[in-house]
Amino acid sequence: MARAAEHRALYSSVPLPTANPLTRKLLHFAPLSGADKLLLDELADPEERFPANVDIVAEGMVPRSVFLLKEGMAMRYRNMPDGRRQIMTFLIPGDLCDMHVFLLKEMDHSIGTITPVRVAPISRESLMGLFGSRPRISAALWWSSMQEEAMLRERIVSLGRRDARGRIAYMLCELLWRHTAVGLTDGEVFRLPLTQTELADTLGLTPVHVNRVLKDFRQQGLIAINQRILSLLKVEALQALAGFNKGYLHLGGASAEVRRYFDSLEDAQRGNDRSAGT
Repeated sequence: MARAAEHRALYSSVPLPTANPLTRKLLHFAPLSGADKLLLDELADPEERFPANVDIVAEGMVPRSVFLLKEGMAMRYRNMPDGRRQIMTFLIPGDLCDMHVFLLKEMDHSIGTITPVRVAPISRESLMGLFGSRPRISAALWWSSMQEEAMLRERIVSLGRRDARGRIAYMLCELLWRHTAVGLTDGEVFRLPLTQTELADTLGLTPVHVNRVLKDFRQQGLIAINQRILSLLKVEALQALAGFNKGYLHLGGASAEVRRYFDSLEDAQRGNDRSAGT
């Protein structure tokens, strides 16, 4: 009981707001200490900039680091031999591209910018060091990876079983909740710098079909779009149209049992550190 109270005091004393989008995202998956947050801020401090419509890393390249997206929007995609493009997912601030990249001899897809972006390169040594010394960050990163896999599964469901209206409604709802998780919404309003072609390349539709559905959504009062600012006016109606349940995004984080397990790992780490210092 005292141990639980101690942990509640430790983490409730740390303010939630933070400028680091990675920290804002990971806080949904695991409670982080002040020291954890400072370490994540150090990782996010280096910066590289890329203009819109260029590759951060291209298919076939040997990856040199993991990139944390700090600002802007990017995408994972593959170009087909006939010139068509399939976008797998969109990357927003707080996303890592890719956490497991060091396991690859070469990239099997490309990561390209949609808008100008700011990214922080994170070295293999820095990332691997987290898994050995920071159980809570490790847990949050694993949970984040699970979210990415769940999003890809949901994309398969969408492409296989939703009609055009359902696919677009699902994508808009997913982007809303992902932006909300990192503090990039104002209610149900957020910046969406995507073209109809980019939405079409993601959802297996044509730009003409996307245009038709978006026009229909606007006429029904479901959405409003003005200068790339998207307002979801009837979120529940859009979610019902898509059969959307945000549970697959795992924003509730780990169970109490799993959190206690990582508490024990952290306690063991502290014990090892004290022993090494004596």
